[in-house]
Amino acid sequence: MTRRREKPVRFEIMRLDDVDGTPVDSTVVDAASVNRIVQDAAAIGQRLWIRPADSTAS
Repeated sequence: MTRRREKPVRFEIMRLDDVDGTPVDSTVVDAASVNRIVQDAAAIGQRLWIRPADSTAS
């Protein structure tokens, strides 16, 4: 029996400008890193936009 190799789930996280909400920068991370990044942003009141990453994003 052959096991199908699943691709890891990745998310694009964009840091948003405090004034107008436009994206300032972005990074693509694995699912395990999302919680830590969200907790860090919440601690300092930073706004984020999180979405599934394209398969071509890195």
